[in-house]
Amino acid sequence: MSVIFLATVFAGLPAAAQPTEKPTTILISIDGMRPDYLDRGLTPNLTALKAKGVAAAMRASFPTKTFPNHYTIVTGKRPDRNGIVGNAMIDPRRPGLVFSMGDPKQALDPFWWDEAEPIWITAEKAGVRSATMFWPGSEVASGNPATGPMVRPSDWMRFDQNITNEQRVNTVLDWMRRPADIRPQLITLYFDTVDTMGHRFGPARSPELDAAITEIDQRIGDLVRALDAMGRSANFVITADHGMAQTAEDRVIQLDDIIDRASYIAVEAGPYAAIEPSAGTDSRVYDALLQPREHMSCYRKEDLPAHLHYGKNPRVAAIICIASNGWTILSGPPRYPVTGGAHGYDPNNSDMHGLFMAFGPSIKPTASLPLFDNVDVYPLVARLAGIEALPSDGNAATLAGLLAQ
Repeated sequence: MSVIFLATVFAGLPAAAQPTEKPTTILISIDGMRPDYLDRGLTPNLTALKAKGVAAAMRASFPTKTFPNHYTIVTGKRPDRNGIVGNAMIDPRRPGLVFSMGDPKQALDPFWWDEAEPIWITAEKAGVRSATMFWPGSEVASGNPATGPMVRPSDWMRFDQNITNEQRVNTVLDWMRRPADIRPQLITLYFDTVDTMGHRFGPARSPELDAAITEIDQRIGDLVRALDAMGRSANFVITADHGMAQTAEDRVIQLDDIIDRASYIAVEAGPYAAIEPSAGTDSRVYDALLQPREHMSCYRKEDLPAHLHYGKNPRVAAIICIASNGWTILSGPPRYPVTGGAHGYDPNNSDMHGLFMAFGPSIKPTASLPLFDNVDVYPLVARLAGIEALPSDGNAATLAGLLAQ
């Protein structure tokens, strides 16, 4: 199917279907979608939709990981201020416990998420109905049961990777078929396939990654066409939480070669490592790690480079080590081969940049957009959804020029 044909399909709604209701805002995450994936000739739908709005590179927040950046996008606060400082993290108020994506008991505990309010909760409080077809944090109730009712999106789904991308889109379409009084005005939709294939095969061209990119493009095209057919108006904001860099087994830094395992706790390792010295180690861990070292830079958290905006939250480990692009920091034997792709590196590295797109009746076509920080997405989504944005790290002026009115 040609791009020219698709551009004609998406040129606009027929006159009879012009909406009279406020457009729904649909926030989509394509996990791990690099901006340059659009240049591979695999995305005819997104390419056509780009002409109706804008597509650009977006800088992730540090650490360039999934949970921290998804929560940044929906709170407008960087990980150091939204509390989700890593895919794995510790908190001095809960000694001995580790938050991790693989531990539902901790990942679904409001304790870890209550340092910032996500946009769907702000929407519900303002009387704007929201629905989340997956998004990190969207399964967690917000509030304090001791002082009032807990708040959730009006509709939400427990994350299940076995729910196909087609089923996810169909769920959103079912919500949009509802009568206006129970139809969501703010929707999130999450796709993880591109990230999964990027991890397994790396960001270079491969049949597996190409197929994932092609499928997500098709699913988004299906969603846009179906909404047009039913006469539902929507503004779309498409984001990626981070990019992807190529790794290799011969680009590895082993922490155990630097300091004995008993002396430290590796809260997280990989492109960056969050390290907490064990009790009673005095300064041995600091002395060993805070030395100039090829392919890895380690810092006391209070001494991290200012552009990372990271290190003040008590959940940040005492020492943060950041690998050079494409290198991997290990603590002991790897649980899986160090091949394929990874993310978590310095957000200034272009491999860590994610895709941003916006299109819809409230978005004017924009030829180009300078690189910007992902905290700036939050005020745009709030404006589109008719919600008063909470104070955040985002600058509303950065993307205000995209608005048609």
